[in-house]
Amino acid sequence: MSEGRRLLPPMAALNSFVAAARHGSFSRAAAHIGLTQSAVSRQVALLEDWLQASLFDRHGRRVTHNAAGRAYADEVRPALDRIRLATDRLASGTGRTLMIATLPSFGMRWLAPRLPGLSARHPEMTVNFAARSFPFDLEEEGFDGAIHFGQPDWPDASHLRLFGERAVGVCSADWLASHPVGSPADLIDKPLLFQASRLDAWNRWFADCGIVDLPRLQGQRFEHFLMLAQAVAAGVGVALIPEFLISPELASGSLVIPFDQPLHTDDAYYLVRRTDWRSNDAMVDFSAWMGEQIDVARLPARAG
Repeated sequence: MSEGRRLLPPMAALNSFVAAARHGSFSRAAAHIGLTQSAVSRQVALLEDWLQASLFDRHGRRVTHNAAGRAYADEVRPALDRIRLATDRLASGTGRTLMIATLPSFGMRWLAPRLPGLSARHPEMTVNFAARSFPFDLEEEGFDGAIHFGQPDWPDASHLRLFGERAVGVCSADWLASHPVGSPADLIDKPLLFQASRLDAWNRWFADCGIVDLPRLQGQRFEHFLMLAQAVAAGVGVALIPEFLISPELASGSLVIPFDQPLHTDDAYYLVRRTDWRSNDAMVDFSAWMGEQIDVARLPARAG
């Protein structure tokens, strides 16, 4: 066996393994990478045979990666991400390709509608987007930048502040008609919905209203704001959502604001970039374009 074949396992096997480790399931991995479940299972078995090591514990139809599998996935995943990014850049023919992670609802409601302007400004540039909700190592995972909400505290990154937000409590008009509320305190015993990364939001909102003696607040959790907004519009309950993400729903009346009391915060949206971002011409141009969108749009209107 050649040195290369001895040291490097098949790429298809690595790709199936990383997908299975990431999704915690052969079937979900298969759906993600476009293979059958049996094909993913065969590729993982091939890799285990190649390594002479077990990477997953199998319990009937259920699989969980073991300690060796977790450690191997942590090492291999960033390398595969870098290979994909390098391949995309080479395939583009110019090298002006970026990989940007974005908060899902921000990407769908604010960023995506503006992308035709980016393409018109920089037709030679390709920007690929992936949804991420929490900070991660940009370099290790092969990303050039990410959209972040919070403080400018992303490790080993440069921060460009975009704008603040005005989050308000919203519900459907039908829900409000059947659950009349006269003051913010009346919401305490109503079905409160939560965004998964901001579980303290309702406590802080009630504190802004001068209400601090609260029972333990619990309710359904949603990872994405737009899914949360759809649940609210369907009458599931009340939620705190940034106004700029739900402006169409507010304009149409599918969502209403029972109390015009925003959630006060000094958090903001940031474009975070690798510390060496100035050496990447495409990232310099993308950063400048993002800054222009804020200057032109001034969104949200009452941003901090």
